[in-house]
Amino acid sequence: MNPWLPVAPCMPTTCLIPSDARAAWPRRTLRLTAAVILILAGTVFALFTHVLGTAERVRVTSVWSRLLLRALGVRIEVRQGFAFLAGSAERGFAPVSRAKLVVAGSVSGVSGVSGVSGSGAAPLIVANHVSWLDPLVMAAALPCRLLAKREVQGWPVIGMLAAGSGALFIDRDRLSALPEAVDAMARALGEGHAVMAFPEGTTWCGREMGAFRPAVFQAALDAEAPVRPVALRYVDVDGALATGSTFVGDDTLLASIQRVVAFRRLVVEVTMLPPVTAENRRVLAWKAEASVASVIMDSARHTVPAAA
Repeated sequence: MNPWLPVAPCMPTTCLIPSDARAAWPRRTLRLTAAVILILAGTVFALFTHVLGTAERVRVTSVWSRLLLRALGVRIEVRQGFAFLAGSAERGFAPVSRAKLVVAGSVSGVSGVSGVSGSGAAPLIVANHVSWLDPLVMAAALPCRLLAKREVQGWPVIGMLAAGSGALFIDRDRLSALPEAVDAMARALGEGHAVMAFPEGTTWCGREMGAFRPAVFQAALDAEAPVRPVALRYVDVDGALATGSTFVGDDTLLASIQRVVAFRRLVVEVTMLPPVTAENRRVLAWKAEASVASVIMDSARHTVPAAA
C-alpha cells in the first residue's frame, strides 16, 4: 500500500452494530434480484453511452442510481443544513420547508446544488465517505460527475458502469499523476459539470470522520468554482446511526451488500451545507471538513486547518 494514502482506524469487528429491525428473507431476495437486473441493464446501456453528451450521461446515471437504490431498499432524505465554523452550534440542520423526502430514490422539494459561479463554473461537491453506496446516493440526489480511484476502471462490471457514467479517475498510487487529475476536474467544472469528490480518501464508519485532503480543492480554485459541502448519515428505522451500511477496513463488498438489503428500512440523510470559500486549498479543505463535521460529529473537534 502506498504510504501517503490515508487509512481509517474503522474495522467491521469494532465499528459495526447489527440492526434489530431486519427485513424478511423474501424481501431480501427480491431486493437482490432487482439489483442484479438493474446492474445488468446498466452494463448493457453503458456500452452505448459514448453516443451521448456528458450532460445526458450524468442525467441517465442519476435516474439509474435512484432505481438501484430503490431496489436495494435505500431511501434518501435531502435536507438544507447550516454550519458554524466558530460558535456554539455543534450539530444541526434545518429541514427543507417543502417535502424533504425521497420516495423510491427520487428527490423532491430540494433545489440541489446552487447554480454556477460568476465564472460560469459548476460547483465542486465534497462529502464524507462511509459506504460503497455513497456514489450512488450522490449521483441520485445531485446529478454530477464522480471522482473515482483509477483501479475502479479495471473492476468487472463496476468499471464499465463508472466509465459509462462520465466519471473522472485519479491514480492514487502516483503522485505525479495528481496534477493531471486536478486539471481534468477543473476543466469539467469550467464546462459547467458539477464534480463530486470524497476528500477523506477512504471510508469511515460514520461515528467519526477523517481529515479532508486538500489536493482536490485546487480544482475549484483553478476553475473559480464554488465548493459545496455535503454530510452523509445512514440511519435505521428508529433513526439510530446505521453502521451496518458502512464498508470499512477488511470488510468485503458481498458482506456489506448483505447487510444493506437486510435492513427493514435504511435512510440516507443528505445534508446540503452552505458553500465555503478560501484563497488556498488547505483552508478551503478545512472549512469544508469543519462544515461536514458540524453534522456528523457530536462535538466539533476541528479547531485548526488540516495539514496537507
